[in-house]
Amino acid sequence: MATEQVPPIADEMPTPVPETPVVEKVDDPGVHADDSGYRQPEVDVEALRVLLDGRYREVRDLVRTNLAEHAQILRDEEEMSRADFRERVKEVVVMMAETGQTGMGFPAEYGGGGDIGASIAAFETLALGDLSVLVKVGVQFGLFGGAILQLGTKTHHDAHLADLVSGRTMGCFAMTETGHGSNVQALGTVATYDVEAQEFVITTPDDASRKDYIGNAAAHAELAVVFAQLDVAGERHGVHAFVVPIREGGRVLDGVRIEDCGPKMGLNGVDNGRIWFDRVRVPRTALLNQFAEVTPEGRYLSPIDNPNKRFFTMLGTLVQGRVCVGGAGINAAKVALAIALRYSVRRRQFEATSPDEEQVLLDYGMHQRRLLPLLARTYALHFAQEVVAGQLHDVFSGPGPTEEGGDEHARRMLESRAAGTKALGTWHATRTIQECREACGGAGYLSENRFTALKADTDVFTTFEGDNHVLLQLVAKGLLTDYAGEFEDMDQLGMARFVAGLAVETVVERTSVHKLVQSVRDLLPGGDRWDQEAGLLDPNYQLAMLRFREEHMIGGVARRLKRGIDQGDNPGAVFSRVQDHVIAAARAHTERLVLEAFVARTAALPDGDLKVALNLLCDLHALSTIEADRAWFMEHGRLSSARSKAISREVNALCRKVRPLAVDLVDAFGVPPEMLRSPELLTWGT
Repeated sequence: MATEQVPPIADEMPTPVPETPVVEKVDDPGVHADDSGYRQPEVDVEALRVLLDGRYREVRDLVRTNLAEHAQILRDEEEMSRADFRERVKEVVVMMAETGQTGMGFPAEYGGGGDIGASIAAFETLALGDLSVLVKVGVQFGLFGGAILQLGTKTHHDAHLADLVSGRTMGCFAMTETGHGSNVQALGTVATYDVEAQEFVITTPDDASRKDYIGNAAAHAELAVVFAQLDVAGERHGVHAFVVPIREGGRVLDGVRIEDCGPKMGLNGVDNGRIWFDRVRVPRTALLNQFAEVTPEGRYLSPIDNPNKRFFTMLGTLVQGRVCVGGAGINAAKVALAIALRYSVRRRQFEATSPDEEQVLLDYGMHQRRLLPLLARTYALHFAQEVVAGQLHDVFSGPGPTEEGGDEHARRMLESRAAGTKALGTWHATRTIQECREACGGAGYLSENRFTALKADTDVFTTFEGDNHVLLQLVAKGLLTDYAGEFEDMDQLGMARFVAGLAVETVVERTSVHKLVQSVRDLLPGGDRWDQEAGLLDPNYQLAMLRFREEHMIGGVARRLKRGIDQGDNPGAVFSRVQDHVIAAARAHTERLVLEAFVARTAALPDGDLKVALNLLCDLHALSTIEADRAWFMEHGRLSSARSKAISREVNALCRKVRPLAVDLVDAFGVPPEMLRSPELLTWGT
């Protein structure tokens, strides 16, 4: 590494986006590759921050204030031992709990704020700071607390919520096992009901069934929500959740064995551990009985008769975790961009336009190409996350899944959208942080400039709360089956058989995309040549391109599944052969939803510079997305070589227009200067 000295670098919620927005085309003299007559907009940073913060601005500001007050923890991670840093993280989490920011999703009678939307906003904003704190908050209040709130009843709420909301009782969420990751239905831990003692006996039958990677388990948790196969009188009733004490006064209880997972790639302020249970007894009331009950005499009762439906209903209540992780990834990307873009208008390299003065990095076209499309995608994902968070708030503030009027279809669509947004948001974080690190050169390699922690701590986001590829399979299942009731009974074999039994046209028609594309073709000039003659910056054209890709991919998956089944092939083998197409279709679907969210949000703004600026970003995001998959569009006859080149020219032009706005656009994220590790960054500019 060079020895050169380098500076430290460190409103109202919108209604859910309609599935089929058709945007009235507005001629804008400032959105063409020809820059003649273009008037550069100015960004009101505070107004844009208010827009991004939405209805929970006060909540987000509370979290920002708390982050600034505990900024020292960013240095503590580098200077403390792992054991000491774990204690420091716990201390910060408890202090934050005292401010109310971590309990906003819990009922007011237990010390919470009674607002799920506020809790998501608080968690997302917490991702601007130390991510060990974020994850420990997620384990304590999201997973452990959320399980007791959503899966338990008043008995459990009265017994535990006030103490866990305040941080007086620490807990963990013991679902994942060494031998069973995403396949939760196959967990090996067993809870056997002893009718005479009216107790459940929790047992780990083998090492494959040990609970693994469990946050809070290695040092701090006193209680665990344990997921286990329920056995009553020799009959298995599937996976259920139990509240199980594992420590008292810091001592691990008899029958419980805990092992530290040891050093990790990142998040070493979180005490991950492994847990074994050797005939641990808990009272009958330890069963979290929102969806099932075992009577004293040993009768199993549930308002949901179908065991698969019961299982998926139970897991569906925990969808908030995926929504929160996706939002956290997007916010971590904001931090990386704030650092990299501020550095890029401070750092100079070579004489480009004058022999007397070196040029700042962001004035180079390649540097703009590296960072500005990522900035545009971050804004797009922010608005997509805003939609899914709003849907979560609406669904879980309405009737429950077992009550009259509970909208199960809306819940399934929420689970699918949350899965897709989480996958794209966390992959985006990984890519953005790496690109930003490289764009800062040697300065980006210094720990004090945060990329060390950002890279290490966010890398796991792509696999926890569901591996992203597995989540996209969930999205594809919903698309292919139209979120049908039968979907709950389906593994991948069942889905293959189900789809093969339909006409392929029916599968495509179920998505409604075919009708959407046709309607947009009718609106755009050129009729059947809509993809060649429409304006590149017409949002209807941009949406039609993504919808066409989605429709074609979904139809392709259906045709391949049907052909394999019709030939008599094993359904599992057929599904495995088309798995790459399944993932691609789900990703295309989610990218379409992301663009729709961005288009709808900008279309709703009043005319003015802010709308012009966000339209520039929206166009940059849309055309960058098409450009990134230009090979597919060309293979399928939707891009000529000339039009493909025109898109690249337009992306370059949009980067030039966004470049003067870049610092204002990242300032609007509201990253506290203390979280940049270098307050002077706020004064860096052109």
